[in-house]
Amino acid sequence: MFCHFIESSLFQGKGRAFCAGGDAAVGSQAVLDVGWKWGADFFGNQYFLNYIIATSIKPQVSLLTGIVMGGGAGISLHGRFRVVTDKTVFAMPETALGLFPDVGASYFLSRLPGFYGEYVALAGARLDGAEMLACGLATHFVRSNRLPLLEESLKKVDTSNTFVICGIIDQFAEHPSLKENSSLKRLEIINKCFSKRTIEEIISALEQVASNVADQWVTATIQSLKKASPTSLKITLRSIREGRTQTVGDCLRREYRMVCHVVRGDFSRDFFEGCRAILIEKDQNPKWMPPSLHQVHEEAVEQYFSKIDDPQWEELNLPPRHSHGRNIESKL
Repeated sequence: MFCHFIESSLFQGKGRAFCAGGDAAVGSQAVLDVGWKWGADFFGNQYFLNYIIATSIKPQVSLLTGIVMGGGAGISLHGRFRVVTDKTVFAMPETALGLFPDVGASYFLSRLPGFYGEYVALAGARLDGAEMLACGLATHFVRSNRLPLLEESLKKVDTSNTFVICGIIDQFAEHPSLKENSSLKRLEIINKCFSKRTIEEIISALEQVASNVADQWVTATIQSLKKASPTSLKITLRSIREGRTQTVGDCLRREYRMVCHVVRGDFSRDFFEGCRAILIEKDQNPKWMPPSLHQVHEEAVEQYFSKIDDPQWEELNLPPRHSHGRNIESKL
C-alpha cells in the first residue's frame, strides 16, 4: 500500500484501486463469531492510525487513483498532500451498509463548502478527481498517465520541506473542469436542502425541488436516501454536524463511541443486515430495523453518542501530539 521515505511518506495503491476500504463482510462476520469486542478493537486500531496520520509533522503524499472509499479515505485524506487523477472515484457509502462515514469523515466532510459534506455523507455520493479537487478533499490533480513520472520525481527527494514537495507536485498538476452533471453545480440546491435540521426535512425539501425541476440528479439523490438505513442516516447527520466544531481527535473519539454501539447492536443491527444484503448474499434488499425514519427516535440517536456501560469498554485513548511545544492535533 505504501513506501516510506526518510523525511516524507508516499502512499499508493497496488492494482486498479488505491483502497476500496476495509472488508466489511469479513469484519461483520468476525463480530458475529467472536463478539463485539473484536470489532471495537479493530476500529479502535484503525482510528488510532488515522489520528497519527492526521497529526504527523512528516509530510504524507497520497496518490489517489482508482477507487478510494471508506478506510482508504481514512489513511489518505488526513495526509498533507492528496493527489487525485482522472481515474479517481471517491465515496463514503456507509449509510447503505447500516454503518456511518467514520475514519474521521465527520472531520474532513464537515469542512467541505456549504452543506456539501452532509450530501456526500448521507447519499454516499461518488465524486471524481475533479470534484475532489474543487471541494477541497484533494490538494492536486494529476493525469493518471503522468503519475509514474510524479512518483519518480518524489522518490528523488529526501526532505520534509512541504514547499519543496508541493513544488514538485505542482509541476505535474492541472485544474480540470467539472463535468456538466457534477453535483457541485447543484450546490445551491444542496445548501437549500441539506441544511435542514432533520433527515425527514431534507428528503421533503428535495422532493419539493423534484416537483418543480426535472433533474435526474435530484431523483437519484432521493432514491439513495430512501434506500439507506434510517438509523444510519440519523446518526450520520448528527455526526457531521458535531464534527464542524471539533478537532480531528474529538471526531475520532466520538466516532469510536458510535461504532462500538453499532457492533454491539444496542439499538439496531443494520450493519450486519447491510453487509448480508449488499456484500455477502448480494440480494441488494436489506431489511432495516427499524424500517422507517419516524421509528428512529431522538433517544435512540442520543444513545449512539453516549458512553457504553460495559466493563470491557473504555474510551479511545489518543495521545497528545506536540511539535516544538505547540499542539498540532488539527492541522488540516
